[in-house]
Amino acid sequence: MPLAVCATPIGNLEDVTLRVLRELEQADLVLCEDTRQTRKLLERHGIKARTLSYHEHNEAARVAEVMPRLEAGERIALVSDAGLPAINDPGARVVRAALDAGLPVTVLPGPSAVETALVASGLAAERYQFLGYLPRSKKAREALWRELSRWPHPAVAFESPKRLPATLVSLASFDPERELAVCRELSKRFEEIARGSALELARKFELEPKGEITLVIGPARAVGANETEETAVAAVAELIGMGLSRRRAVALVAELTGAARNRIYRLSL
Repeated sequence: MPLAVCATPIGNLEDVTLRVLRELEQADLVLCEDTRQTRKLLERHGIKARTLSYHEHNEAARVAEVMPRLEAGERIALVSDAGLPAINDPGARVVRAALDAGLPVTVLPGPSAVETALVASGLAAERYQFLGYLPRSKKAREALWRELSRWPHPAVAFESPKRLPATLVSLASFDPERELAVCRELSKRFEEIARGSALELARKFELEPKGEITLVIGPARAVGANETEETAVAAVAELIGMGLSRRRAVALVAELTGAARNRIYRLSL
């Protein structure tokens, strides 16, 4: 029998597929990120199932425990608290172990906070980047903003409500006009989609909000070639004034702005 990777609701317990419910009901064992959370879903739909915890702190031990059961033909379902296991949640290790052992793995799709937020934001495009949870340190966040300043497509990230105000202030300081959407409590009773510039949302969320947060960052603003070059040359002059050599200053600015290094060097002379 296969290992069944089951997507579960991200909030509303009715957002579950019939196929997932049938798999949970027929499984010999359900691996859960949090058995208490999964129990709510099972009880809501009248399913009695044997559950076992499977989370980041016991993942290695659980893989060693369940692999012999999979090999013996038991039917095992894998769920996380919300969404699809192995996407920013535990699950990747047991999936890989099963595949490496030549055992079948089937994925039962369902709700996703990433795609839900992207569509609700109004910023959806043919391409997007998923960032997982945003970095905690100030330096790492600023490095990410620089990277995204060259990314012409939207990006989706998860963020702790406790860190959201500081994150929005950080992004607003780097690019105040960047389009954003703060998606809070998706699919739940108090769902909120706040759209606006980084500066506007930093002001709106000065205090820590409640609930699960998914952040959608709009594509980088298209900048004309002349504007990019003028900014780059000004930055080179400032770095030279701080004591850097012209060559080093040009190299740094070209890396950050994407401008042509040779041309910026010539213009800076």
